[in-house]
Amino acid sequence: MEFPAITEESRLGILHLNRFYAKSIAKRNGTLGSSDLSEEWELDLTLLTALNLGLEQTLRYLYNEAPTLSRFEDWILEVNNQEIEISRIKRFNDSVTGMSSTATLATAVLSDEDLRHWDEHGYVIIRNAVSPEDCATTIKVITDFLNIDLDNSESWYEPHPARQGIMVQLFQDAILEKNRRSPKIRAAFEQLWGRSDLWETTDRVGFNPPETANWQFPGPDLHWDVSLDLPIPFGTQGILYLSDTLPNQGAFTLVPGFQHKIADWLHSLPAGVNPRQENLHALGAIPIEANAGDFILWSQTLPHGSSRNTAMQPRIVQYINYKPIDAHDRKVWK
Repeated sequence: MEFPAITEESRLGILHLNRFYAKSIAKRNGTLGSSDLSEEWELDLTLLTALNLGLEQTLRYLYNEAPTLSRFEDWILEVNNQEIEISRIKRFNDSVTGMSSTATLATAVLSDEDLRHWDEHGYVIIRNAVSPEDCATTIKVITDFLNIDLDNSESWYEPHPARQGIMVQLFQDAILEKNRRSPKIRAAFEQLWGRSDLWETTDRVGFNPPETANWQFPGPDLHWDVSLDLPIPFGTQGILYLSDTLPNQGAFTLVPGFQHKIADWLHSLPAGVNPRQENLHALGAIPIEANAGDFILWSQTLPHGSSRNTAMQPRIVQYINYKPIDAHDRKVWK
């Protein structure tokens, strides 16, 4: 099956969009396997990031609506209030054509102690990455979107089409974008990756209310978002606490230091055992307590997830990650 070239320019002026659209519709129609052209996955993700689009948001639209290419481009503009930053399109196009230049790394924000903690435990906390005022603004955007009144606990559990368990399919808003571009957050990612040509992902937010007799924590519990085919390539993930979060308040949970143990642990499992179905809490999982505006950045090799909220207030977060257009993932999913 022939697809448009990666370097073909779309009506919006961005490369690869025509090809991405054609591949997505072909997968929807069953004429392209889900793993075909998987080597373009990171390029696909960066394209969506450049267009300020969420992955699930975009795929759901394409699969449900099966729009024409022209209508898809119209939808992209609608999602972005009819305006896409020309600089982002140019930067993406330059990356595709190999014309991009590497900028100077941002001023380091991680201390020697932070870096030692990262090396030993596989995660680090960037304190005050976002201001209290911006956290409060973000919470209001999320609660208004969900029709939630924080002073009325009954409203915390009302169904909403954008709610998927504790995940909320909210991607576009000026404050969400401002948080993603926090200079401290970007600088921390640049420092760990050792390069400046990183793209911030357009990811979701989260709302994890306290458990009740009628509502129990749905997960996700401890898991990995990466293939366990060894060796696992370097990769990062991150979560921004928008409110002060206690250990029992549905806190983000991980297994510290597991990046040093994962290979031996995987090799120790009996043949046929699915490592994702093992009791990962028994590996030494801990909840991370932190304040509003603190950002937790962790290695993708760590088992991680949310947790049951047995406190009195919801946990409200925003997911943020950075990675380069040529980030490596395993071709085999295990």
